[in-house]
Amino acid sequence: MDKDAPREDIAAKPLKPARTALNVLALCFALSVVGRGLGESFTVFLLPISENFGWDRAQVVSVYSLTALAGGLAAPLIGRLFDYSGPRSVYSLGLLLLGGAFLFAANANYLWQFQLSLGACVGFGIALIGNVPNSILLGRWFGPRLPTAMAVVYSATGAGVLVLLPASQVLIDHIGWRGAYQIFGGVALVLLVPLLILPWRLFSTGSPHLAKSATADLADDGWTLSSAVRHHAFWALFSTFFFTAIGMYAIAPQVVAYLIDAGFPPLQAATAWGFSGVVLLFGMLGVSWLDGIIGRRPSVLFSYALSIAGIFLLWLLQWYPNIWILTGFVICFGSMIGSRGPLLTATAMKLFRGKHVGTIYGSISIGSGLGSAFGSWSGGLIHDWTHSYNPVIAFALVSVILGMIPFLVVPALRR
Repeated sequence: MDKDAPREDIAAKPLKPARTALNVLALCFALSVVGRGLGESFTVFLLPISENFGWDRAQVVSVYSLTALAGGLAAPLIGRLFDYSGPRSVYSLGLLLLGGAFLFAANANYLWQFQLSLGACVGFGIALIGNVPNSILLGRWFGPRLPTAMAVVYSATGAGVLVLLPASQVLIDHIGWRGAYQIFGGVALVLLVPLLILPWRLFSTGSPHLAKSATADLADDGWTLSSAVRHHAFWALFSTFFFTAIGMYAIAPQVVAYLIDAGFPPLQAATAWGFSGVVLLFGMLGVSWLDGIIGRRPSVLFSYALSIAGIFLLWLLQWYPNIWILTGFVICFGSMIGSRGPLLTATAMKLFRGKHVGTIYGSISIGSGLGSAFGSWSGGLIHDWTHSYNPVIAFALVSVILGMIPFLVVPALRR
């Protein structure tokens, strides 16, 4: 090293990786806000589209179900694409697909057109800018601090909901649902321009210190998808994703419609559910903080207890539609949507580390996609069959409890 090198340059070098890591975290957060916000906005479009075409609840919710199913089934492919092509290609393809899908949906007139655009294409697009690529990229920069980083990124779901649900209702009220989808598509395509000019070579490299550790991990823990699926932890994580997603998404797509049926004005219902985005941030960070203080199992069980309390408060709202119970529901249920995600992600990235971690984690994430799809579709079908939300709520409660069981019986998920 040149002894005449300026001292400020020497002091600045250790700071650069940290600053870059924060930039990468901010990028992943912003992409998740766009992706999850656009996906969850369908809860506001559900009633207008249903009333426009005279479709029943199960038919319309099938679109939302396909969004989750497409995203889940695409996860291993996206993980593999990320492993071999890098983040620039993955994220760019995601925004391009989202923009085209929403513009197509703005002119759709048949159910299959909505299922193709808002279902399959939007689901795939969200997955391309979602948790699988984000977790791999952030893992290169944050290492052991990945649970906290992923908690921030997972909370983007809440930020997206907070911003886009009320905005969607306002747009629908002023320019209709078709005009709203035109705006969504245009914004997604415009965002593609700044995305392409980012310093992707720097972002893809990862922290120098963690890169050295990763090299050692590849030698010691070279997991493949074939070896991972033979490990009990793979299926424990898969089943937790699956059953928890069923429980949460049996309810989530119909929350706004449920609140309107309970007597709340449409904008108030959309705004109230949108505020789940505020509490979700605290829920994500809170559960990750508890993980470091009291351990994995107690913190996860606490999160499930809050989810169950939220489901009970939602059940009460049909008889007592007041702001206090509504607030309790939003805090308990809304703050815990996806709150287990950062811990599950960190567990998977640690257990199955190696050059194939993207493919392995993507395969585990199929459970979340399948659960979200089955839960949302089943919730709509149960409502159509019974003309009541009570069986839907009971179905969600049982599913959430089943999702909790692996944390009680599988040692690998408690460490």
